[in-house]
Formats: sequence, structure tokens, C-alpha cells
Amino acid sequence: MTEPWSRALVEAIHSTPTQAVLYLSGGASQALGWLVSVPGATNTVLEAVVPYSRMSMIQLLGKIPTHHCSQVTAEQMALLAYNRALKLSTPGSQVLGVGFTGSLASTRPKLGDHRFYLSTRTSDRLWVSGVTLSKGLRTREEEDTISSHLLLKAIADECKVQATFVSQLTESDASNDCEKEFTEDQELEQLIDGQICFKVYAVSSVTHAPNDERKIILSGSFNPLHEGHLKLLEVATSIYGSGYPCFEISAVNADKPPLSVSQIKARVKQFEEVGKTVIISNQPFFYKKAELFPGSAFVIGADTAARLINPKYYDGKYGKMIEILIECKNTGCTFLVGGRNVDGVFKVLEDLEIPEVLKDMFVPIPAEKFRMDISSTEIRKTRDSL
Repeated sequence: MTEPWSRALVEAIHSTPTQAVLYLSGGASQALGWLVSVPGATNTVLEAVVPYSRMSMIQLLGKIPTHHCSQVTAEQMALLAYNRALKLSTPGSQVLGVGFTGSLASTRPKLGDHRFYLSTRTSDRLWVSGVTLSKGLRTREEEDTISSHLLLKAIADECKVQATFVSQLTESDASNDCEKEFTEDQELEQLIDGQICFKVYAVSSVTHAPNDERKIILSGSFNPLHEGHLKLLEVATSIYGSGYPCFEISAVNADKPPLSVSQIKARVKQFEEVGKTVIISNQPFFYKKAELFPGSAFVIGADTAARLINPKYYDGKYGKMIEILIECKNTGCTFLVGGRNVDGVFKVLEDLEIPEVLKDMFVPIPAEKFRMDISSTEIRKTRDSL
């Protein structure tokens, strides 16, 4: 490191609960080296990608950008990095997406400005900075050093770490910063619209223990949450062993309109009152949930398991059902299946004909460990009749 403050700053960043994904193109390369060379980097850096070639950038963005080095592209990179960080992070951590795109000094003189754009995205804030450097004033390495310093400071700011930072920009350089802050309602609207993939309401900060990377997820509508849900996840967690237990609600339904922001907040409040973690996603199908939460164990009832292996829900095609569920299996996901009343008959996993190729994907929850004949539907009927 060229400056003593850099190492101290990186150490301070690594001591925070922030977990980040960085997408960097065209500069700020030294910052990445500083972040990963200081012990504790695994606390902070979930992933770093350098989409340097044109095709690499196109594949990252999923489209051809109007301008590779622009504020819009930096913001898009930061949002993509944020969504990626959500998928890789542990519940309770502070999630950060970082996007950088630069057009710095090269082996040949540039017709345009030497400039770069840096953007950070968190759950409640989008920040972007555009910097234009004086041409001919610095070497490529010096321009990269400036961009790296500013990138490191931006990460420190998002980590709420105080940085003793002396800018190397001169009066002939130009910079412009702007930010957008999001309310919880706006963030949930972005989730419903598909801009962000999910939001975690964690009961408390969680240490980055390896065992917590695997989630034990009970998905449902939870309208309302009841004792059966709580008991089922508790028993499933005891059977599965290590893992982070949490509930999950999809804001988007395959057969109904999406939940409104007020409906989501009302259901989240139920979990806050009992001190449980809940994830709000925008994926109604389990094969999509498996992509969001690879390696997880999904806790389901026998009725849901029966639907999962019913070709009716795969355009009537048995082969399509097998193909999709094998893709789920390949993500490392399993299904913990509890007994459930189906049309007045209590059924368990053993009552279902699971295809041989999928059998090791389904794990039974013994009826002697969990049986609670209660449903949200019956609770709603009783409540509405009062």
C-alpha cells in the first residue's frame, strides 16, 4: 500500500458487518488489491468481478449499454452488485453493491475526457460520483490510484467508518456527487417491480459463521402466522442441524395479484412481534427460490410436496417436472417435509410417490415430532365469522 492510512481504513472496513460485491471496469484496480490483501477480507468481500471486455460488460448488464463509461452504467452495475450481494450474504449483515466504470489514460491518447463513475447501492441509498481528470496531468497508474482511493473512501462511508482522507484531486479536476435515499415503502415497491430480488427483516445482526450460510426456510403466505408455523420451523431446524432458520414470503403470487406494500408490512410485523427473521422475495416458484437461496433446506407440508411432483403444474409434462426439480437439486437444495391434512386425511412424505431420481432431495419430518392440525385458512374463516 502506498499510504499508511489505507491499511488502517481497510482493517476498519473488515471489522464492520458490511458484506459487498464489487463490479469494476476500467480502473480502481488497486482498491481491490488493498481490500483482499489485508486479513479479514472474507468478512467484507463476497465477490469481485472485473468486466473489462465489451462482451463481458454486455453479459453483466444483460444488454448493450449506450455508453460503457457513464453514470447510468455505474448505477446499473451497483444495483446488479447489490442484488448479487443479497444472494451471497448472511442474514443480518449490511449488504453493499459497488459499481465502477472508468475511461482512464491509456497507451494511446484519448479523444474524450479521462473520467470515471463510481456508485454504491445499499437497501436505502443509491450514491454516485462522477470525476473528470485533467488530461496529461498524471500517468495511468496515478489516475488509477486516485480512483482507488475514492472507491475505498466510498466503501468506508457506507460502512460508517471514519476516513482520514486527503483528496488528490486538483482544481483543474471536476467531480460531482449525487444520491437518492429510499424509504422502506420505496424499497418494497422496487422488490415488487423486480428491481431488487429480496429484502431480509432480520431479528438481529448475525456473525458470519460458516454454518449460517445455509438457510432453513419455511415459505408461505402467513396470513396469519400461527403457532404451527413456528413449531414446524423449530422441529425442522432440529432435524437439519446447522443452518440459519427463517421464514419467507413471496410478494408476487403466480395466480393472484402481488401483495401491496401495506400487506407486506402487516405480515412482517407478525414476525417482528415474535422475534423471527423473515425474507420478502419476488419469486413464487420453488425452483426460482432455489436459485435465490442455493444450498438451502425448504420446509414444506406434504400437500406442497405433492404439488411439487405433480406434472399438472409443469404443463402436464413429467419430463419437464423432473428436469426442473433436478435443477433445484443441483443448487444443493433439499425439502424437509412435514405431515399435513389433505382433504381430511393426514399425509406424510412416505404417502407420496417420489421419483427415484429425486428421493434423496426429500427428507421426512416424523409425525411424532410434528403434527399440528391448524391452518391459516381455518383461522381466517373463524376470524372473519366473528
